[in-house]
Amino acid sequence: MAAALPDLPMDETIMVRLLRICVVGLGQFFEPVFRHMGLSESSFHVLCLLMAEQDGEAPPAKLSELIGASRAHMSQIVDVLSRDSLVERISDPNDARRHSVRITSSGRARTQKGLRDFAAPMQRAFAGLNADEFAQLAALLRKAVISFDNDAFEPQRDT
Repeated sequence: MAAALPDLPMDETIMVRLLRICVVGLGQFFEPVFRHMGLSESSFHVLCLLMAEQDGEAPPAKLSELIGASRAHMSQIVDVLSRDSLVERISDPNDARRHSVRITSSGRARTQKGLRDFAAPMQRAFAGLNADEFAQLAALLRKAVISFDNDAFEPQRDT
């Protein structure tokens, strides 16, 4: 590849490929767990985030940002969760165009059960790393995320 694409930075290209393979691998690893729960990964993540909120409620835009989903995708997630009575939409009394999403008691129960089902596979996913390696990977990934965020706002200039 380096010979065919000499202007492509190889180390960074390999890193992107490794990260993408990890994402796909994690998705395949956890998909049976989510299927057993009757939830998508994104839906489960939204329920967990709502459980973590003091009042069990958050605006869709905040949820979108926290799980890295578009607002359109978040709307679909909330539609499914609402249809299954796991969340409800709460209208803003001061602005009918705005609303929040609140977890229901059924949503809390499903999330608690899901957490019990999810804990062991989560630990197995990283069983190949010792504690120091796990901490190092977490630190490096956090640093990469900050780098991604910082570069997203810097204009790219042609040289």
